[in-house]
Amino acid sequence: MPMPRALLAAPLLLVLLGLGTVPLPSEPHLTPAAAYLPRLVAEGGAPTAALLARRASTAPYDTYRSTGPGIRRADRFRAGSITKTFVATVVLQLARERRLQLTDTVERLLPGLVRGNGNDGRRITLRALLSHTSGLRDYTADPSAHPLTAVAAVRAALTHRPTSAPGRYAYSNTNYAVLGLVVQRVTGHSYATEIRNRLITPLHLTGTSLPGARTALPSPHGRAYTRDPADGDLRDVTSLDPRTAGAAGELISTLDDLNRFYSALLGGRLLPPAQLAILLNTRATHGVYGLGIYPQKLSCGTTVWGHNGHIAGSYVRTAATRDGLHTLTYRIDTDTLADARTLEPALLEAEFCDRPDSHRSS
Repeated sequence: MPMPRALLAAPLLLVLLGLGTVPLPSEPHLTPAAAYLPRLVAEGGAPTAALLARRASTAPYDTYRSTGPGIRRADRFRAGSITKTFVATVVLQLARERRLQLTDTVERLLPGLVRGNGNDGRRITLRALLSHTSGLRDYTADPSAHPLTAVAAVRAALTHRPTSAPGRYAYSNTNYAVLGLVVQRVTGHSYATEIRNRLITPLHLTGTSLPGARTALPSPHGRAYTRDPADGDLRDVTSLDPRTAGAAGELISTLDDLNRFYSALLGGRLLPPAQLAILLNTRATHGVYGLGIYPQKLSCGTTVWGHNGHIAGSYVRTAATRDGLHTLTYRIDTDTLADARTLEPALLEAEFCDRPDSHRSS
């Protein structure tokens, strides 16, 4: 599956070696994916890489590994487009509560917001926003734009014609900027408040937050780097204004919290079976993307579900089996990973295909 283009790979719209840890007592073995961490550094060009793998089924384990001291297990980091899964979960909870319907149009809920240059909110449903089939141009595609509100982001996108016909998959951060406004219109609260009340607090995601205008990362945290396109040198971008990312990618989290969230989501703790089936339905995108989450079928036949996050100074990927019992989150402390289309599948296959029961949990 082609990896969705994630959020703010350039500086925030300019943008949005040996294993160094000792096994914990609860870790009886080296998780297979950990062997690939040095490749993320040597071949991928990442300063530091880390992962947390957890399996709750047979032969359970909880294993953290890092290539060095640059990333610690408890560190907070920017999770980029993984924010989308949180937003999508809230929208489906609201649908369950009959406060909205996925067939509602943008025009019905946000009159007059999406109009002009061939963009028509009367033809775009919430389902289309969630699945990236709206055709709305990605506002982050214009490096000269620095919208600090969702409305400004949508207006930036509307200066262009749709990038595709409605109903055709085209990943666009604008879709989730609109969804953030929808949540606020329906609930009377910001999407950040709804995510905190519905997901972060009930799941005890103590390292997860939505920073709003706060430019600093909460402690503890490491550094975040981006490569200068002029000379290739690493530049520190730990502090940045996350408002440009908004509902499309402002989330801050930890390795533990992301594993816990996806395990709870896929395990049915956040959505009942009917809504979870809708979340995972990829028919509209021909198997590429569900609603804020996407599948990746591995060579062994196992399909993992999750999302990636790409923002200035950070790349992260979470994947989990369909039952949520086996999860993996890995991250690097830069937004540039060379040869990601080779290294990431290899890492996922090492984790999810090299286990005796990996096929049974797909």
